[in-house]
Amino acid sequence: MVSILLATYNGEPYISEQLDSLIGQTFKDFVIYICDDQSTDSTLSIIQEYAAQYHKKIFVTQNGRNTGSPKHNFIKMMIEHKDDYIMLCDQDDVWLPDKIEKTLNKTRELETTYGKTTPILVHTDLRVVDERLGHISGSVLKEVLSDCSKTSLNKKIVQNTVTGCTIMYNRALADMIQTEPEYMIMHDWWVLLIASAFGKIGTIYEPTVLYRQHENNEIGAKKKQSLGEYFFYKFSHCTEIAGAIHQTYLQAGSFIIEFDEKLSCEQKELLAIYSSMPTLSRIRRFRTVLKYKIFRHGFVRKFTQFVILLIERRSKSIKCLVNSLEK
Repeated sequence: MVSILLATYNGEPYISEQLDSLIGQTFKDFVIYICDDQSTDSTLSIIQEYAAQYHKKIFVTQNGRNTGSPKHNFIKMMIEHKDDYIMLCDQDDVWLPDKIEKTLNKTRELETTYGKTTPILVHTDLRVVDERLGHISGSVLKEVLSDCSKTSLNKKIVQNTVTGCTIMYNRALADMIQTEPEYMIMHDWWVLLIASAFGKIGTIYEPTVLYRQHENNEIGAKKKQSLGEYFFYKFSHCTEIAGAIHQTYLQAGSFIIEFDEKLSCEQKELLAIYSSMPTLSRIRRFRTVLKYKIFRHGFVRKFTQFVILLIERRSKSIKCLVNSLEK
């Protein structure tokens, strides 16, 4: 059985098209759990109509109050729902007809190789489209130059390479999601870290989702840029990028707190030193990144990462988190 977790909030313009694409999948043995996050439009009534029509296939609940972010709505469902295979679904995309079938086949293939007790995560590529499903880009993975072959923890703590709406994970991984972490950047990145630390990651280099590009979505939004334009963009947004990198320190610290007893000594050492980066001198930050090979993928990303390490001042903002790790 496959469970699809669909988080909704004010998705009235697109939710029907998404649900139709789910119902039209070539693989039929699945159920859909929808959790609405206190929508103020007609989303709830639309999904309730679908649930009434497909009463054995679609199940709807609504949060008592708005969680403030899709990641909180998703992680809540991920904690509540366990099945042989779990898929995450956004409200405004369209799934290609064989998405479940292809992803499930890849996941089972990895389970055959590594065993069902191994946490497995499989993700695919996306095709970016406009609000009317007109073509924008044939591959998100190519657009963002994402290297999915590097699956070790030292690579994943600094850069996310999956998109939540393409993910399937198995029961072994699902059982490891028991509580909402103290801090996570996004729910899909959190699942990626679990798979990287304790299991295996598989990639299907083929789009299975029409990722709808509109004002609330950023993936694929930027037009192709020359190397010079890309450099200019990165360095004109240094403060924003520094903030994003700082969040990865917090997430790493949260991860070691969450899975302390399951991590190896080497993994604990990596996560502890990385989470304490803001408290280190510039020299020690450089040495840490080089020693543990904590590099972002791509020349420009690496270069920007080292510039941030050079200009970022020592911070005490996560001192309490570091102290808790040392205990």
